[in-house]
Amino acid sequence: MAVQDTDTAARPGFLRGFVDHPASVNETYLQHAGFAFGFAGRLFLASMAALIHAIIPPLFETTASRMIRKMHARIEARHTNAEH
Repeated sequence: MAVQDTDTAARPGFLRGFVDHPASVNETYLQHAGFAFGFAGRLFLASMAALIHAIIPPLFETTASRMIRKMHARIEARHTNAEH
């Protein structure tokens, strides 16, 4: 019995996503990757601030929430700009 490659049918759509998804926010693949890596880094820093705050409450009292609000505003602006 032959093993069927179940990924074959999904590949064109998956590969197309490397262009289509970044284009949906008016970016190239590399621009989108840069944005995503930067966003991941900021999320990591916010999570570290929240972790430290959980252990030592007087430290980083508003850091994580402030960072997340800024990131949210940036995402919203990005999607608004992509719609116009």
